[in-house]
Amino acid sequence: MKNLEYKLKRVPQKPGVYLFKNQDSKILYVGKAKNIRSRLRTHFNSGSDRDLRHKKLMSKVADFEYIITDTETEALILEANLIKEYKPRYNVNLKDDKTYPYIRVTTEFFPRVFITRKIVKDGSLYFGPYTDVKSVRKLMAAVQRIFPLRTCSRVINNETILKQKHRVCLNYQIGKCMGPCEGKISREDYLRNLDQVVKFIKGKNSVLINELKSKMSRCAEQMKFEEAARLRDEIRAIERFTFSQKVVDSINSNRDIITIASEKSISCCVVFIVREGRIINRLHFYLENRENHPDSEVMATFIKQYYLTNDFIPDEILLPFELEEKIEIEKWLTHKKSSRVRINIPVRGKKSRLIGMCTRNAELLLKEILIQKETIQNQPSKSVQILQKALNLKKPPVRIEAFDISNIQGTDSVASLVVFENGKPKKSQYRKYKIKTVDGPDDFRSMAEVVERRILRLKKENKPMPDLFLIDGGKGQLSAVFEVLKRMGLEHQPVIGLAKKLEDVFVPNNPDPQNISKSSPGLYLLRQIRDESHRFAVAFHRQKRKKRTLHSVLDDIPGIGEKRRNKLLKTFGSVKEIQKASVSELEAVVGVKSAREIFKVIKK
Repeated sequence: MKNLEYKLKRVPQKPGVYLFKNQDSKILYVGKAKNIRSRLRTHFNSGSDRDLRHKKLMSKVADFEYIITDTETEALILEANLIKEYKPRYNVNLKDDKTYPYIRVTTEFFPRVFITRKIVKDGSLYFGPYTDVKSVRKLMAAVQRIFPLRTCSRVINNETILKQKHRVCLNYQIGKCMGPCEGKISREDYLRNLDQVVKFIKGKNSVLINELKSKMSRCAEQMKFEEAARLRDEIRAIERFTFSQKVVDSINSNRDIITIASEKSISCCVVFIVREGRIINRLHFYLENRENHPDSEVMATFIKQYYLTNDFIPDEILLPFELEEKIEIEKWLTHKKSSRVRINIPVRGKKSRLIGMCTRNAELLLKEILIQKETIQNQPSKSVQILQKALNLKKPPVRIEAFDISNIQGTDSVASLVVFENGKPKKSQYRKYKIKTVDGPDDFRSMAEVVERRILRLKKENKPMPDLFLIDGGKGQLSAVFEVLKRMGLEHQPVIGLAKKLEDVFVPNNPDPQNISKSSPGLYLLRQIRDESHRFAVAFHRQKRKKRTLHSVLDDIPGIGEKRRNKLLKTFGSVKEIQKASVSELEAVVGVKSAREIFKVIKK
């Protein structure tokens, strides 16, 4: 803490971003401030007036870093980028949007427009993310129906058009493609069509229709009737698509309406996208880690993360309440759009009613996700249900605790306990055991000891028994554990053994293995749990053996502490290589006196 106090004194009084880290240098929290020193002092000097979440955060902070910026707006952008990249535990995080679809406009010689879930940083233009897959597919279907852009993945440029003659595809024959691969359209004309597509996706339909009508009139004047008819059909298709969108404003306004609904640790933010007075899309996003964060802070975080990657910024954003960072966010969005962006909080009239409609949507979506989560949490997974049926258990084995023993000829004997709930590991509840009452390689007694210690711990803490004990081993290990259960009055506790060689499952009082198919998802789950318990036990055994080996060889040498020992191991790689080293090689690492001591002891 003294090091942090000294470091705090050297922090400048300037705007910027700060990062709190734990002892493993993992980023716990990212924040921004007008005055970094003042904000950090507030964090470190806060007393009992702060909430439990903040106290928990500060108890884990072992170090901090800071980045100075020229303005508060730069600090805001940097904060949003760092939160998106690192997803710190104590920041409000937008739920991972990597699976959301985007519409991509490529940078190819003849660009393509298609739906993708992967962002490639090659200069392509992206629209989204779209949380409703049906709506984006409907939009893309309209694009492909109205605008004849190419959909193939051929590499097309001037050279390929001249050298490689392609047979035009069926899309060209039916008027769905303009045939750029055969030079049927110039790049300039193709890009003009692409510009119309971008306007359509952005919702600028009235502007697009006016442009197409002007072009249609010119074609008619020039007696290009086929082209004029094609443009007429495009205009009608766009008008039909536009007519299906709800009109919310007689003025051709471009705005986003954003509201929020919160409950427990989750918030749902809903965005109604209004273009030219029509609602063209509704997006919804879930934010996690929002405990003890006010809605205004959660909303500010969402807006920063949402518009960070969004290529289209509206002229106006409507919100249900004021934001502390409103001015900084407006400046940032204005700079990004290159024109004025206003954030307004309507209290009456049509705009206020739009906020109410958006809020009701957010509340319904939040209830829906909470019901889904509760249903998923309470319902056993398919593999757990199959396992219950295969083992003829009274209730689904939602919580399974598995044990494994690891030793080499009885030395450094240890055990592991791993916990799976509903088919998934609960690593925070894993436990390690050093075998205390057994000498030598006796897996039966070792397993009995560990299970007994586990049961005593559960009783002491007034915790229920798991739905199933899984023992790594065959009939011998299972019998030893069942004797412990009978002695402790728990003979009805479900317990099974999983033999290593044939993957046979044994139950107490039955010499024959259970008839479970080798391809059963239930057996696959048991193998997964058994393998995890084995991995955990072996890792602990190696750690213990390595510690004992290193201690016996290096730590008993006078003058060799932890730093020199680590330096030796880093330089030579292992104790075996240290044994091979000459005195001069050792002197180069730890000095003359220590090198001679090491050489004298280690050669023995």
